[in-house]
Amino acid sequence: MSQPMSQPEPKPPRRKRRPVIRYLLAAGLVLLGTLGWSVGEALTYPGDDSTAARLAGWAREHELGIVVDKLENLKYDLDPPQVGGSLSAEAQARMKKAAAPGPAPGKHAAGLALRTPMPTAVRPALPGEGVWRALATAHGRPIVQGTYVRPDGDHTSYEAAIAWISTKDSRFQLHPGLREPGGSFSVPPNVPHGKRKNLVATWNGGFKISDGGSNGGFYLNGEQVGDLRDGAASEVFYRDGSIKIGVWGRDVRMTRDVVGVRQCLELMVDGGQVVPDIDNDSKWGATDQSRMYVERSGVGVTAKGDVIMVVGQALTARTLAELMQSAGAVRAMPLDMNRAWPSFMSYDGRKDPSNPKPTNILDFENPAERYYNQATRDFVAVYAR
Repeated sequence: MSQPMSQPEPKPPRRKRRPVIRYLLAAGLVLLGTLGWSVGEALTYPGDDSTAARLAGWAREHELGIVVDKLENLKYDLDPPQVGGSLSAEAQARMKKAAAPGPAPGKHAAGLALRTPMPTAVRPALPGEGVWRALATAHGRPIVQGTYVRPDGDHTSYEAAIAWISTKDSRFQLHPGLREPGGSFSVPPNVPHGKRKNLVATWNGGFKISDGGSNGGFYLNGEQVGDLRDGAASEVFYRDGSIKIGVWGRDVRMTRDVVGVRQCLELMVDGGQVVPDIDNDSKWGATDQSRMYVERSGVGVTAKGDVIMVVGQALTARTLAELMQSAGAVRAMPLDMNRAWPSFMSYDGRKDPSNPKPTNILDFENPAERYYNQATRDFVAVYAR
């Protein structure tokens, strides 16, 4: 007898994939929407930051700092700073203003001297190079002075600006930024109307506190972001309006008179000397960026306690430190770098004392009114006493 034919085994029912695909699409749309909202928020928050600065900041806040560093390195390799050449006509004219007839060093109204010219790295000096002129006055005294120099013998088409501030004639106020260092502070992220009388200068903060880049903390009126680290270079602000700059735990420390602390990396100049490890590639920025000739800023104090502030267009960590030292700083620290962040503004209140006119000592990315608007990062404001 013939065997009965075997019946094929029934196939398992096909799984319905549409719900899974829908879930994946929905999750992808949510992810894209969240990403879009996050980037959109970064592009539209208040302040004067450029689109490039906003996107770079967003990337660093989302653990993409290594990508930003690589892109910055690539851009630098493709378009390095020019070697040789001359200053622009505008820069030379700015220098020559100090060479125009006026009060000689040591001779000025009310007895406060213009500083003697500082030594220059490039010889012969250009007309006005290294010569100090008044940037802001109070009671007829040049309490904020500035000068311009070429930073080194190779990059002669760039300039650095140096400011000096008489601390006995000034009081100093630390301000938080709208986004950096984060936290909640009673001090506003700008110099608002009604608080501008006697304003004579402002300068930028340092590396970011919120992502740990500064390797230190920020303290203001009892509120703190990050840890105040022993050994960190620190700007310290006191209840009487004075300022000191030094190593936290050695030169400066917390007392009942301290109202503000801004830390950033370590001292570049200590005891009047450039520190031995100034060429350490990773100490003053991302890996191998300390030797890049880029925009940088730094601040220090003289032996008398007056402030020296430097901003430059094509500086390495070493040339920044050497400029601060040459200008008379015995202790000095780095602040920030790259085109978006360094700044120094002086203010002229002769026409309108309640709303003095700001002037950039060098033209960077942000306008001179940067700190009249809501600043995204912390800064220092200086007032005449």
